[in-house]
Amino acid sequence: MTDDANAPWLIVGLGNPGPEYAGNRHNIGFMVVDLLAGRIGGKFKRAQKAQAQVVEGRMGPPGPANRRVVLAKPMSYMNLSGGPVTALRDFYKVPTAHVVAVHDELDIDYGVLRLKLGGGDNGHNGLKSMTKAMGPDYHRVRCGIGRPPGRMQVADFVLKDFSSAERKDLDWFVDRAADAVECLVAEGLERAQSAYNS
Repeated sequence: MTDDANAPWLIVGLGNPGPEYAGNRHNIGFMVVDLLAGRIGGKFKRAQKAQAQVVEGRMGPPGPANRRVVLAKPMSYMNLSGGPVTALRDFYKVPTAHVVAVHDELDIDYGVLRLKLGGGDNGHNGLKSMTKAMGPDYHRVRCGIGRPPGRMQVADFVLKDFSSAERKDLDWFVDRAADAVECLVAEGLERAQSAYNS
C-alpha cells in the first residue's frame, strides 16, 4: 500500500441504483456523495474496474490537508455493496482506514449524525456486505433515519421516500453530513466527531 498519509480516500455512498429508489431513506448515502461531487466539481462516470459510478477529485483546504478522494456509488444494490467497494479500494490503492461508508442508520433519530471507525453492521445489509468483503476497520458516517412507526416492517420503511415533514430538513441534513465527511478527511475522526456527533 501507499504511504497512508498521502493515500487517497474512498467515500462510498450506500444506496440502491435506479430512479425508483432515488428518494428512499436507504439512499441518503447516495444523496450525500452527489452533493460532495457537486462541491468538488465532478460528474459521476462508470468505474473501469468495478460495478460502481465514481468521481475523482480533491477535497479540503489548500495545503497539506488537501486530499485526493474518490467518491463512489456502488451500482450493485445495497446488499452486494462489498464487491464493488473492495474492487475500488484495491484499484485506487486505498488503505481500509481511508474508506468511508455514508449510510442510513435506524437506531439514531432522524437528522442526527454519528461518525465512527469500525464496529458492527447493526443489521445494515450494505455494511454487512462491506465488512464481509474487507473487514470492519473502515469509517462510517451514520445518518439517522429513526425507527419505523407502529408495526411497519424495517424493509418497507427504509425503501420508502422521506416523509413530507422530513423533507423540510433533508437538504440541511444532507449538507451537514457532507460537511462531516469533509471534516473527517481533512482533520481526522476526533475533530469530526466533536464537531458533528450530536
